[in-house]
Amino acid sequence: MLFNSIQFLLFFPIVVLIYFLIPFKLRQVWMLISSYYFYMSWNPKYAILIGTTTIITYLSGLLIEKASEISNEEKSIKLKRFWVLMSFASNLGILFLFKYYNFFMSSIERVLALVDITVAIPSFDYLLPVGISFYTFQTLSYTMDLYRKDVKAEKNLVKYALFVSFFPQVLAGPIEKSKNLLHQFDEKHSFDYYRVRNGLILMLWGFFQKIVIADRLAILVNTVYNNPDKYRGLEIIIATVFYAFQIYCDFSSYSDIARGAAEIMGFRLSVNFKQPYFSRSIKEFWRRWHISLSSWFKDYLYIPLGGNRCSKLRNYINIMIVFLVSGLWHGASMNFLIWGGLHGIYQVAGNILKPAKEKIIDIFNIKTDVFSFKVFQVLINFVLVDFAWIFFRANSFSGAILLIKNMFYFNPWIFYSGDIYKLGLDSKDFKVAVLGIIMVLIVNYIQRTKSARIELSKQNIGFRWTIYFTAIIFILIFGVYGPGYSKQEFIYFQF
Repeated sequence: MLFNSIQFLLFFPIVVLIYFLIPFKLRQVWMLISSYYFYMSWNPKYAILIGTTTIITYLSGLLIEKASEISNEEKSIKLKRFWVLMSFASNLGILFLFKYYNFFMSSIERVLALVDITVAIPSFDYLLPVGISFYTFQTLSYTMDLYRKDVKAEKNLVKYALFVSFFPQVLAGPIEKSKNLLHQFDEKHSFDYYRVRNGLILMLWGFFQKIVIADRLAILVNTVYNNPDKYRGLEIIIATVFYAFQIYCDFSSYSDIARGAAEIMGFRLSVNFKQPYFSRSIKEFWRRWHISLSSWFKDYLYIPLGGNRCSKLRNYINIMIVFLVSGLWHGASMNFLIWGGLHGIYQVAGNILKPAKEKIIDIFNIKTDVFSFKVFQVLINFVLVDFAWIFFRANSFSGAILLIKNMFYFNPWIFYSGDIYKLGLDSKDFKVAVLGIIMVLIVNYIQRTKSARIELSKQNIGFRWTIYFTAIIFILIFGVYGPGYSKQEFIYFQF
């Protein structure tokens, strides 16, 4: 069930209405039923996997807490580590089987073929369960938090199962930590007009980003990236820039709709994006992009590896490990590994070159606190991020290399010949796409220092409702849907 579907527009109001009408003691059960119905609407078989992950981590949590109560400290630590290991092995084993098995087995076959050894390894032909990477990481963070004694084991299975499957964020995050979300299911939420209004505004902005901008940009991006041998120069550059905003608007829209839907019912989900394309460095970009995943890797991989509390060489290795694993988390292919590796290299190179950069700034007396210098940093950072997106979006490694090769072709005449409007979007749709990008940048710029929702709530009622209706009408008129168009899944569903 897509957020941008008629089914969801019927499902969500019913869930919310019943949630506020039924007694408080029944709400967790109702929300769990609703969440499983939402998840099973994709494929009922998926419920078996999410249920298995839930039971494994629920029981391991009880066993970890029980092991903590053993008076013999050495025995207690060993037993806790054993149950943590079993939890991780079980859940990562399921994730590996569905997401990585075929990739690694085919890689082994290719390596053996280099030494003239032919091996036919059976493939695992099952569809990747939607959201498996997200809810697996969410449950593993619960296991680690228990081991570190940051939280106590949840005894209520219904409540814990709801934590794992909470429908607004189960498919594509934010990846919530148990200490941030679990306790909220015990809170008694009553209907609040202002909270509901704010949640609806956030959902409306999410629908606008997805239906008007992201899905429109996808048409041009798909045209070029699915035919890398047919396009050159500015055609590829425009498609690549469009993809940067497509993936941002697509993923940010899901997070906004999820946060807005949860907020209407009284739940607070983590902010997942903070104007990432205004970042002035790659390090800052990852503090603003997919924040819940970045936080997960920092807390449960980077810091345990030693973080920056070690030698520079070891720190650089830690950074590369984190980004390569992050690339692999996104997908089982060489393209995602390269994408993650590029971001790791960017950070390592930035740290190594930092003294030289500071020396150049000092020698030439460059002012770093002025607007022009900040804009320069933002543009350079965007170019680096956008270049890496080529590998993320390309259908294959050879396709990515072909796109990069064909990019260096001088063809500015496409703006005069009209060829720019032969990439899947006609003149009207192309201009709407560019306008949409500008609107996103304006809203993001405003949100750097203040909340757009709060600022809007301060305005007179006439102005507010004009904005609401304008946004709805704009979605209805300029939204990408109708005959000949199939609803686009959110990009991060594939991860």
